Amino acid sequence: MLKQWLNSARLSSKAVDPHFLTDRVEKYHVRIESNGEHLLKGRVPGPDAVLLVSNDYLAVADHPTIMEAQVQALKAHGHGLLRSDVFRNGMSPLRAFEMQLARVMEMEDAVVCQSGWCANTGLIQSIANESTPVYLDMYAHASLWEGAKSANATPRPFKHNDPDSLEKIIKRHGQGVVVVDAIYSTSGSVCPLKEIVQVAERYGCIMVVDESHSLGVIGKQGAGLTATLGLADQVHFCTASLSKAFAARGGVVVGSAKNMEYFRFESLPAIFSSGLLPHESAGFLATLAVVASENRRRDQLWVNADYLRQALNKLDYNVDDSQSQIISLVSGMEAQTLRLRDALESRGIFGSVFCWPATAKNHSLVRFSVNCSLTKEQLDYTIRICESIRDEVGMYDWASTRKKKLMSMVSDGGSLVSN
Repeated sequence: MLKQWLNSARLSSKAVDPHFLTDRVEKYHVRIESNGEHLLKGRVPGPDAVLLVSNDYLAVADHPTIMEAQVQALKAHGHGLLRSDVFRNGMSPLRAFEMQLARVMEMEDAVVCQSGWCANTGLIQSIANESTPVYLDMYAHASLWEGAKSANATPRPFKHNDPDSLEKIIKRHGQGVVVVDAIYSTSGSVCPLKEIVQVAERYGCIMVVDESHSLGVIGKQGAGLTATLGLADQVHFCTASLSKAFAARGGVVVGSAKNMEYFRFESLPAIFSSGLLPHESAGFLATLAVVASENRRRDQLWVNADYLRQALNKLDYNVDDSQSQIISLVSGMEAQTLRLRDALESRGIFGSVFCWPATAKNHSLVRFSVNCSLTKEQLDYTIRICESIRDEVGMYDWASTRKKKLMSMVSDGGSLVSN
């Protein structure tokens, strides 16, 4: 019957795109053609390329203990029950991971989600509504902004890493939700979390910290910025993508037991998405043990990041915002970034290109994501290439370079006016 109905329902004419779709598609193609090609369509890395694109900061993606745990779970359970996790009850490997991760992060409970995007959008959607101001650092991840949109809340951006700017806006609009990243994904800057939390507490706001790029990387056992600074009792929610230092597919929200019980059954992405698979849960448990115990990986990560950052700084690249394993070359205009991307990739250096809407317009960049497995030879080669291409890519004409020079003159007490 269904087959007969489908055959009778078929239309012979081809679907025509309406103008509201064609207008948007054409604008996209005009924008891309103005640069010659899409910024993300670069070369394919060769076998000897230096890859500075991976979020696997601790190089655990092919860790034998983690892979063996996943293999055994897959053999024992296959793909398990394919259903929403809202129906999951009782103890399970995933529940064990949630409880153990919460303990590491010095909070009461956690809920694993399908991705970091789902964790962030689902959280903001479930704690804010149209009458709730959501105060976002202007560099906060796009998923957090999308969460405010999903909640029909009004986003109120404040200046990046500026507690005074946050306080001024809260005074104007009242109690709400304060949202920051622990480490910002485009600049690598670290949130001044103590000062931000003090402002949030002063006005009775909910505090949300996205630990995606700090979980596993900062502090004892990789607990993240919030726990390392002793602020776990003052932050209502931490979120994280598990596709960074945990090198897996998923996201997590961490908080009080009462709030996590509420989130588990009220977050729309949690309710209406299928749960993760048994071998993924087994991988999480094994990864948590590796991340918590193998401190040498964190130590080497910071050695590598500091070494590359200091060298690029001496070459006059403006990497001053970076305080972490994320180091960005802010080339500005998309055409300039295309030139930078090609210059690097043609020499076997691959970073991640960020452009609008991931960054502000005319503020595109190439991000270097450092990991602990990079050798000194690879880092030195990257430094030599970055030195050799400065004139080719017009680095001295970038707005970020001029800003660095200006700030250097101010800090040195130099005159900004020629005599």
